[in-house]
Amino acid sequence: MSLEVEHLRRLLDAGPGAQLMLREGDYVLTGPSGTEEAKGALLVISRATLRDRLGDSQDGPDEDKLREQVALLRTELSSLGA
Repeated sequence: MSLEVEHLRRLLDAGPGAQLMLREGDYVLTGPSGTEEAKGALLVISRATLRDRLGDSQDGPDEDKLREQVALLRTELSSLGA
């Protein structure tokens, strides 16, 4: 499964401490990395980090910025062999 903008939107809509993880080829949202659901998964990005990268906007994240982050994350994942 390829990382898509919708994955980042769901992460942003999740609560504090949420993380986007890659587990067995699927992207899943989890709580903090110490939780059971995160075992064996690769951290893609945390909600806090994504919010920092996107900056604050009262209207929500810009579609172009989300697409840019998807491209960057795909490149990072590819360099890790994921």
